[in-house]
Amino acid sequence: MGNKSVAVLDIGSSAMTVLIGERGVNNTFKIRGRGMADYAGFENGQFIEPEKVKMAIALALANAESSCGEKVTAIFVGVPGEMTSVVCKDVKLNLPKKRRITDSEINQLFYIGNSFKNHPTHTVINKSPVYFTLEDGRRVIDPRGAVCQHLSGLISYCLAENNFLDFIEEILSELGVKDTWYVSACLAEVLHLFEPQVRDRYCLMVDCGYITTNVCLARGDGLLYLSNFSMGGGYITADLATCLKISFNQAESLKHKAVISWKAGKEDTYEIQNKDFVTPFSAHDTNQIVCDRLDMIIKYINKALDNCQYDFPDYIPLYLTGGGVCFIKGIKDYFSKRLGRKVELIAPSLPNITRPDSSSEVGLLDIAIDINDGFLNIIAVE
Repeated sequence: MGNKSVAVLDIGSSAMTVLIGERGVNNTFKIRGRGMADYAGFENGQFIEPEKVKMAIALALANAESSCGEKVTAIFVGVPGEMTSVVCKDVKLNLPKKRRITDSEINQLFYIGNSFKNHPTHTVINKSPVYFTLEDGRRVIDPRGAVCQHLSGLISYCLAENNFLDFIEEILSELGVKDTWYVSACLAEVLHLFEPQVRDRYCLMVDCGYITTNVCLARGDGLLYLSNFSMGGGYITADLATCLKISFNQAESLKHKAVISWKAGKEDTYEIQNKDFVTPFSAHDTNQIVCDRLDMIIKYINKALDNCQYDFPDYIPLYLTGGGVCFIKGIKDYFSKRLGRKVELIAPSLPNITRPDSSSEVGLLDIAIDINDGFLNIIAVE
């Protein structure tokens, strides 16, 4: 690939996606290649069909290489939330005398706080600042250029499970990828979707995917809190298929028809096109099935928020993204009413890329380009 192009692997809960691109004008992207392959996904931190993961990655990689016309030998891998842990630490750096703060002092601070170097089950993949504190007590996002002797900071460390890293590393090596870097997919999403001034005041994001849901609290350039559970839009499809005794494909189509803000009567129907004929389904029953599962997802989101050790303002919105439930008509108001807080939908706002199910892959591409160009230093390599 060209010097400016990077490749990313987004490991979703229903598909593998490889994206190859570079920075375009006005902070947009030039997508040079994209490949996707459906697979069984993961649940409770484990791949459902591990023996088929290599095939899915190989297919996504081959399709991206084919559309790009070049071989991928280096790649940034997005580590899913279910395989990631977040630990924040207050770290202090005492210098021999006052001096101007540079990248060297910041890296020292990151190094001091990294007590996970010989951890038996996890490896630090990313380190990023929530904020820094200068010796006069001022909190800043970027301390470079300040003159001081004592520097402290709240540093966020993203750790990935070693079993996951080893498994993916072996597959990519067998596929001819020589260099691999790992990025928390949730961190990448937050840094791409939210402007710095929003993150400085806290931001709360829920990415509801097909099988898994991530609940993130972020501030500054780091994740403060990450929780996840195995439940998403695919569970709604399974409920519809089971309760209405229809095929999975029919259930998926019916889910996309649902309007949960509609108080449907007993005679109201949704119609599903099946080749040459149309099948009607009770809109009332469909909405009830969809809402019952949504209530379970919301219950787990509330539990995750209750378990968060950080106090964040009640007035900040909860931003919902991902391909699991965002497309359901009426979802924003339904979540807002059940959660008791303002809810907004969020997705990439780029030309031709505006879908919430693209948040993860676009976030990964954005962060990978910044790392590749030397604008961002979050990869934990020591």
